[in-house]
Amino acid sequence: MATRHDIQRPSAVSLGRDAEVRALTFLLQQGLTLIEKNFRCRAGEIDLIMRDVQTLVFIEVRSRKNQQFGGAAASVGPVKQQRLWRSASLYLLKFPKPPACRFDLVAIDGNDLRWMKNIRLSAR
Repeated sequence: MATRHDIQRPSAVSLGRDAEVRALTFLLQQGLTLIEKNFRCRAGEIDLIMRDVQTLVFIEVRSRKNQQFGGAAASVGPVKQQRLWRSASLYLLKFPKPPACRFDLVAIDGNDLRWMKNIRLSAR
């Protein structure tokens, strides 16, 4: 008989990766174009960088099993917002003239996927 210790649980990394794949698939279906995945720099990481017509979009993907404790959207606190802002600022240094850009959030709670466009970051 299997015990609870015998059951393999997916790691947080694999769950996060699955959420990013789901978000990417959804956003591609909405007409966005992928520029880069998992951009890392000294300030942090941006899950997806995409283009929506002429706008560069920095996308954070968050996933939770359910909305208990506030859900995926509520998990993007001030420290994470500050890291996103700084990471995007460093990414934009590669452009002689930075394009129009925005921050989006894809929040996945269980089977529910919500795409929040042009979120406001409170920590700069």
